[in-house]
Amino acid sequence: MQLTPGKHSGWHSVAPPSLSRSQKYWLFRPGALTAGLRQLGEVKLRVVREQAQGLYTHEAWMLAREPRSPIWLREVCMAIDGTDCVFARSFTPLVASHSLWQGMRRLRTRPLADMLYHNPEITRSRFFVCRLRRQHPFYRAMQAHLGARCPAPTKVFARCSVFWREGQPLLVAEAFLPEFWSLTGQRRP
Repeated sequence: MQLTPGKHSGWHSVAPPSLSRSQKYWLFRPGALTAGLRQLGEVKLRVVREQAQGLYTHEAWMLAREPRSPIWLREVCMAIDGTDCVFARSFTPLVASHSLWQGMRRLRTRPLADMLYHNPEITRSRFFVCRLRRQHPFYRAMQAHLGARCPAPTKVFARCSVFWREGQPLLVAEAFLPEFWSLTGQRRP
């Protein structure tokens, strides 16, 4: 399915020219992000929130659904060698979280990649990237979790893609915190 961001969403399918080579690499890196992070150090995943809620207007295009449609949401923070580096937000229609994507409800502290890369029926959309904005639900979720440690939205680059299985979408969005870019400057994957 062809996804098109809303004209004011801030998400783009091409890399802004201002990105460094390392930023382009990580924002458009195919495959499981967790596997790439493990090349940089020990990865620990903390589940921040899992719940049913309504789909935000800014994110409705990501699932090709109407705003306020019920979704199952999972938010996690991934640390490399004890430093928070990536905040991830994943969601699927609520009905799909009880059927095709029910595995996301049982992951606990395992990465979503554990259920995404072993089934040939699952396809992935292209990547979309953005520098977060204060009004993004993604940034607000990150801010609620990180509190005073949350960087300004202009310092956070994020990517998203949608996994499809039998017509049911599962959005995966990952925000790279400034500490991640410091770490990648010291170590190469």
